[in-house]
Amino acid sequence: MSRLPQISGREAVRAFEKAGWQVVPRRGKGDHIILRKPGNPHVLSIPDHSLLGPGLLRSLIRLSELTVDEFTAFCSC
Repeated sequence: MSRLPQISGREAVRAFEKAGWQVVPRRGKGDHIILRKPGNPHVLSIPDHSLLGPGLLRSLIRLSELTVDEFTAFCSC
């Protein structure tokens, strides 16, 4: 298993967008970016932080049904 990259919330959003996830338009204030993917029942809520914790990032990758290797291929890290 590959090591998780240390990335910001915005970098994670860009990587998930490359994997086919789409940003849901904001409905108000908030510091989380919501992503949906057609055909996937899960919703990803990514905080707009400068650094995501490893547990949170691993959980988001698991919900997206990607492997860590697949995610790092989409990530520019």
